[in-house]
Amino acid sequence: MPSNIYWTRQAREDLRAVRAHIARDAPATASAYVRKLRLSVGRLRQFPYSGEVIPEIGREELREVLQGNYRIIYRVSESRVDILTVFHSARIFDERDISEGE
Repeated sequence: MPSNIYWTRQAREDLRAVRAHIARDAPATASAYVRKLRLSVGRLRQFPYSGEVIPEIGREELREVLQGNYRIIYRVSESRVDILTVFHSARIFDERDISEGE
């Protein structure tokens, strides 16, 4: 059962982009919202399969957590949960958009 959550480089960059986008209109809200996104995956330490299977892909190990208007895409392995990307739910998801490596 995974106990560690690892944010890939792409996911960390996505969070920075979300913060920058929100900060244009609401600087005081931007950091708090990104913190909320990060905290929304905390349950995955104990319940890694609690997110939904991504409908566009249908692979059991690739799942998502929805938080507000954002989709947090992650992969479950035996030892950890890898957060792969974070993006606005209005965008069309394409598996080629995620880098499954570091």
